[in-house]
Amino acid sequence: MKKILAAVLAFAFVLGLVTGCGGDKKEPAKGETRKVVLKVGATPVPHAELLNFVKPVLAKDGIDLQIIEFSDYVKPNLSLNDKELDANFFQHTPYLEKFAAERKLPLVTLTKVHIEPMGVYSKTVKNLDQLPQGSKIGIPNDPTNGGRALALLESAKLLKLKEGVGINGTPRDIVANPKGLVIIEVEAALLPRSLDDVSASVINSNFAMEAKLNPVKDSLFTEPKESPYANIIAIRKGDEKRPELVKLAKALTSPEVKKFIDDKYKGAVVPAF
Repeated sequence: MKKILAAVLAFAFVLGLVTGCGGDKKEPAKGETRKVVLKVGATPVPHAELLNFVKPVLAKDGIDLQIIEFSDYVKPNLSLNDKELDANFFQHTPYLEKFAAERKLPLVTLTKVHIEPMGVYSKTVKNLDQLPQGSKIGIPNDPTNGGRALALLESAKLLKLKEGVGINGTPRDIVANPKGLVIIEVEAALLPRSLDDVSASVINSNFAMEAKLNPVKDSLFTEPKESPYANIIAIRKGDEKRPELVKLAKALTSPEVKKFIDDKYKGAVVPAF
């Protein structure tokens, strides 16, 4: 009896080893695609909306797209560098290049997706000519978008910047300011909320739309559609050929996405492909 019991226990032990070798992992059934998780950080509008639009397309390719929303322009790049994300979608190339260079981060552009023309908004005037002397004007406080905002104000003939500074201008580079405008630097995401405290603000379209401002109808002056500030998918250098990232880039630059952008945003967001 003892010999039989010992044999049974030995068999159970061996059986446990065999069945336990693979843990709880299950091989996909024949014809079934193994799911790959792809984490992408994004600001809500329009970036997360575009990602949600392509999510079902990627799911058919076995990619579980997980969208992590951010409300600032710093954390998404840091999280990407720290491998908490596989990609992010919120910024344009000049911002990425400056951010990556300053912090020595190996981040690069995967593909261009769309352009969000920056605009000037106001609750107190209906035309920029009506701005009173000494008006306070809000602009983004990050160097890339701040320089872009000043270049836009120069295009609107509200001020003049030092020759050659282009999009890299700062308030110190203003050489002519007929209205004596006071430039107030504010975090980009807070500019819509600060409109009550200034005469006008230069706001990125994504934050304008989040605040229910229509860039086409509500802005007093807007960047031309040929703006070089295309919003991009950013990734870590070396990940350019990862299959799931290649599929993400393809999905976001498809004819279907172009139509979605044109139909939904009606000029407030412009395809860059």
